[in-house]
Amino acid sequence: MNRGGRLGVGVIGAGRVGPVLAAALAGAGHALTGITAGSDPERVEAVLPGVPTLTADDVVRRSELVILAVPHDELPGLVTGLAELGAWQVGQLVLHTDPAYGIDVLAPAAARGAIPLAVHPAVAFTGTSIDLRQLHDAYAAVTAPAAVLPIAQALAVELGCEPIVIAESDRPAYGEAIATATEFSASIVRQSAALLAQAGVDEPGRYLSALVHSTIDRALTDAGGAGEPEVPPID
Repeated sequence: MNRGGRLGVGVIGAGRVGPVLAAALAGAGHALTGITAGSDPERVEAVLPGVPTLTADDVVRRSELVILAVPHDELPGLVTGLAELGAWQVGQLVLHTDPAYGIDVLAPAAARGAIPLAVHPAVAFTGTSIDLRQLHDAYAAVTAPAAVLPIAQALAVELGCEPIVIAESDRPAYGEAIATATEFSASIVRQSAALLAQAGVDEPGRYLSALVHSTIDRALTDAGGAGEPEVPPID
């Protein structure tokens, strides 16, 4: 970290999440060192104009903070592979964004002196600048060793999120909760829209918009009391 507390930030993963988080941190004053290539370079360029495209090991070697924003199944192999290349550096911050993993998945990097952080912003990313506004209404699950937990929390705040600490042992349950919320809600909307189309409703997505949003708002309000004991009715 340089004298002003700013970091050189590199991103491995040019999908919907990585470029947006990089743009958010750049907006907080951090310098971007590079990002790996993705399948949609025009979209990445729109979010991160002028940021160089690098190989994964070059991103690691040039950065003080490395963001790993890759698919769930790819993360363990990526961390291990970079460790075998000798890419991880002592004191380097390594942050992944997967909801289901804590910091154990970063053990190969930590064994070489890197500092492991897990920060998952609870946002359905589009991969565009729209997400920067969404981050400011979102929470972020944070998992880190106790000594560096404030660093992870500070990075979540710089992304625009309110940090919520999730214990390593609770990460699988957290990941399942996020998967349930995203996959089931999307599936139900698709199924309902298909049925409405069969019923002859034009633009079923627009037709469902107010209904779905109001239903979700009500469910979220009800969920605010989740875990509270039920009070039996008074006869």
